[in-house]
Amino acid sequence: MASGASPWLGVPPHRLWAVRPGIYEDEKGRTWVTVVVRLSPSQRARGRGSPGSTHEASIIVHLWQMPVHPQEPMSPSQLTLSQLPLMWQLYPGRRYRAMDSRLWEVVDHGQIASTEQLILAQLPPRGSD
Repeated sequence: MASGASPWLGVPPHRLWAVRPGIYEDEKGRTWVTVVVRLSPSQRARGRGSPGSTHEASIIVHLWQMPVHPQEPMSPSQLTLSQLPLMWQLYPGRRYRAMDSRLWEVVDHGQIASTEQLILAQLPPRGSD
């Protein structure tokens, strides 16, 4: 009954592809369902109050690995309605790179009861203008 991070399961999926809004499939054919999406101010937005600063929101996504009922596949144009990436690919350093080249940090990859979970946090964009 401890709060905090769940038990570590090792390497998270190498790739996650969107098959329906909020539903992803990994390289092993397992489905991952988006159960929580949270927006919070990024470190950059909180730390700067200058008139030229951008106030970006950081996105935190909780995915649970669970079976879903098969449904007809959606076209890529239908999938782009979601604010989440169409694909994430695992990179070194516990990060995923999305199709739009944005980086997402693996906050947690563990298990709650019998459900595998993956928590990703979008990192602020690098660089300057």
